[in-house]
Amino acid sequence: MTDTVTRTEEVNPPPPQRSYAKLAADESREDYSLRYAPHSFRRWSPSMVAGTALGGIAYLADFAIGASIVFTYGFTSGFASILTAAVIIFITGVPIAKACAKYGLDMDLVTRGAGFGYFGSTLTSLIYASFTFIFFALEGSIMAQAMHQAVGLPVEIGYLVTTLIVIPIVFRGMGALAKVQAWTQPVWIIGMILPFVILAFEAPDAWGAFGSFGGTEGAGSGFDWIGYGLGTGVALSLIAQIGEQADYLRFMPKKTERNKRRWNLAVLAAGPGWVIIGAAKQLGGAFLAFVALAAVGKTHALEPIAPQIEALKPWLGSVALPAAAVFVIVSQIKINVTNAYSGSLSWSNFFSRVTHKHPGRVWYIFLNLAIALTLMELNMFAALNKLLGFYSNVGIAWITAVAADLVINKRMGWSPKYIEFKRAYLYAVNPAGFGAMVIASTVSILAFFGLFGTYAEAFSTFIAAGLALVLCPLIAWATKGKYYLARPNPVNGPEVEVEDETATHDCTVCETAYELPDIADCPVQNGPICSLCCSLDADCGDVCRKAPTGEPVLMPLPTVRAQAEQV
Repeated sequence: MTDTVTRTEEVNPPPPQRSYAKLAADESREDYSLRYAPHSFRRWSPSMVAGTALGGIAYLADFAIGASIVFTYGFTSGFASILTAAVIIFITGVPIAKACAKYGLDMDLVTRGAGFGYFGSTLTSLIYASFTFIFFALEGSIMAQAMHQAVGLPVEIGYLVTTLIVIPIVFRGMGALAKVQAWTQPVWIIGMILPFVILAFEAPDAWGAFGSFGGTEGAGSGFDWIGYGLGTGVALSLIAQIGEQADYLRFMPKKTERNKRRWNLAVLAAGPGWVIIGAAKQLGGAFLAFVALAAVGKTHALEPIAPQIEALKPWLGSVALPAAAVFVIVSQIKINVTNAYSGSLSWSNFFSRVTHKHPGRVWYIFLNLAIALTLMELNMFAALNKLLGFYSNVGIAWITAVAADLVINKRMGWSPKYIEFKRAYLYAVNPAGFGAMVIASTVSILAFFGLFGTYAEAFSTFIAAGLALVLCPLIAWATKGKYYLARPNPVNGPEVEVEDETATHDCTVCETAYELPDIADCPVQNGPICSLCCSLDADCGDVCRKAPTGEPVLMPLPTVRAQAEQV
């Protein structure tokens, strides 16, 4: 064993010790953005984590999306579309939420170990990043519309203001986000409920008329399969929201016998449970837009601020405008701090693997916001249905493939029972999840652009979901799970009995203590290495996964093995 280590050191001399940049090393801002969230950092109770996560779904894009679906395809088809999408999002979200909360991992790290491989998940990081900046732009546009209505601020300037206002909050990390969500929640709840209370008294017949609404595009009040399929595709664009919920769920405390019931309820509510509120908001937003349609016209009815004002007028009179503006601005700040935060995590994950550098999560806030601001200035709000319909084909293929691995592959034994996210043990690409996503999204995008006919175009997202659900287990079975682990994990894999995974071990590169799940064995360093230092190593040649002959090997690691046995 000693000779093997010596020869390895001669060929690959250990690199100098790494010292992270000040911002990257400050976990009060960094929030373990590229690694496992240790138990020592998970200070919040299950209810606190759930409350913070649900605070992030205060956005009003649901209002705009629901109104757009119902206006385009009519109430009956639109209602069916929204409910169908909600069911799909809920079912796929359950296993993902549980995995993120149990293992303290964000969506990117779960994706790595759930069928995509170390570099295979870089593509999903881009998909997730695009979700965050697309919806930041959508939410920012809604806030800018509110500012224009309230104080006459030109929307172009409003876009800039909505972008800059979130930076100080997102810069400070999870602690600041939790405070913002808690402090603004009462205002949001009042603003959300009050318009519907007023309309219940002032327009009691409106719901009946809304049920027979045929839309503004001539769709009619009856059910239409094409409209149903297209509407479901638009609503399914929100499926990647589970990634933002996971960014909070990874801080869930360890599940114990004492907190088991509260833990399960919190994970269910903060994970897939968001879509129950989301679907209700889509229908509520469509209703408010319908009631305001005659007064403000179609264009303004699709902008959440105008229907909000019209609903408040009977009781608040001249105060309706400022009250509605406050509600919209508060709602959009609540969601856009989450969008910007999650975007910084996904960009960090992407660039750390591509460039082997990590200047700190906070720098990627500016990249994400710059892209979002550009989309706002290009008026992406005007192309809402088409943009979201296209995006959902890719998003649902990704999420469904991950869910299929967690639910099917792991139970069948084709995938490891735990989530392995560390570079040292993963293949670059796993064809099970990655291949399933690429094939499913490619076929569904071709269908979306009409290559396979009208019905395939309308149901392209169903094609994406169905193919990903079938192909991920099929490829895992065909390959016998070969591409999940490049080699066994001798430190904290399932075959290693460890009494306390919270015990810390010093990384031989950055010399910082990390909990056992964040540690890998490194033959180049001849000692333990943290997952981030392992990711950033550009010179090791992945010798831990491959011998010179190309055969997988289990490299010796007496130091880490001894530490694991001592725990």
